[in-house]
Amino acid sequence: MKINYTIKTLQLKETFSISYGNYDTREALLVELSYLNCKGYGECVAIDYYHIDLKKFIIRLKEIQSLIEKQNVTHPKDFFHFLSTLNLHPFLMSALDCAYWDLFGKLENKSFTELNHIPYENLAESSITISVADIEDQIRKIEKSSWNRFKVKCKGLNKDNIEKLLRLNRNIALDSNASFTDQDCLWLQENKDVRKFSYLEQPRPVDQYKVLRKEGFANWMADEDSQGLNSLEELLPYYKSVNIKLMKCGGLTPALEMIIKAKELGYKTMIGCMTESTVGISAGCLLTGLADFADLDGANLISNDYASGNFVENGKIILSGKPGLGIMLK
Repeated sequence: MKINYTIKTLQLKETFSISYGNYDTREALLVELSYLNCKGYGECVAIDYYHIDLKKFIIRLKEIQSLIEKQNVTHPKDFFHFLSTLNLHPFLMSALDCAYWDLFGKLENKSFTELNHIPYENLAESSITISVADIEDQIRKIEKSSWNRFKVKCKGLNKDNIEKLLRLNRNIALDSNASFTDQDCLWLQENKDVRKFSYLEQPRPVDQYKVLRKEGFANWMADEDSQGLNSLEELLPYYKSVNIKLMKCGGLTPALEMIIKAKELGYKTMIGCMTESTVGISAGCLLTGLADFADLDGANLISNDYASGNFVENGKIILSGKPGLGIMLK
């Protein structure tokens, strides 16, 4: 097995604004694993609020390259067990795990859904993100969009804006990216009308969730608070839903475990994304048959996508049915 890797720049179609800042580009690390005539692809991106440095990932890959290339091609769960011994950042582990699943499926001529017996009909429909802006601009974007589901980013709570969004009678979620105060959260979870929002994502900074009550009217969804399997039981009294992102939890292998555990505990689950190319989005799409919600618009937000595969069109998840993760570079 051989490994190659390179850093790509993803150009956003328009400035992406969230409570953490404004972005016009994202850097992505593309990982390629090859064996015989097959190539598998995985990806992770540089997110500053996660303190991701892709140059450090490159250094780490150079350190472990010979170890990776010595591995026999076995089941992806065995490869993930090997990765787990290397003390890798979850983002980097995710890129490697996804690349291996893509390679393995192509070698076996079976899709990821076939290999894991995942339903591929009645897939969760994806939202599209409406970035932080004046509320009238956000409403205009919603009304002009051909998508049916929306995730509206907000920076702090404006009660008048909440009322305006609710009056639209559309399928809307809120994502404050940790910008709500304790008082904001109390008001939201005690307000009956808030039930009309499909979910309210990551209201408070990490580990500051004790003000939340899952019995309230808000469908609180954990994002940064829910980094992996071990966080689920601790968050149970506070959150009704969890956002499972491959990069956060370390790839497709742990994501499958996390979905199973979350369902056992009674959570609603969402397959989420960051600003990613179709390499990353293809992997996430394959899990939507197991999820209640999807937020996989990352590749729709960039202008220079460098891959093809599974994709999202006006919110509808479209699976290619091709072997592995179905990823091809353009």
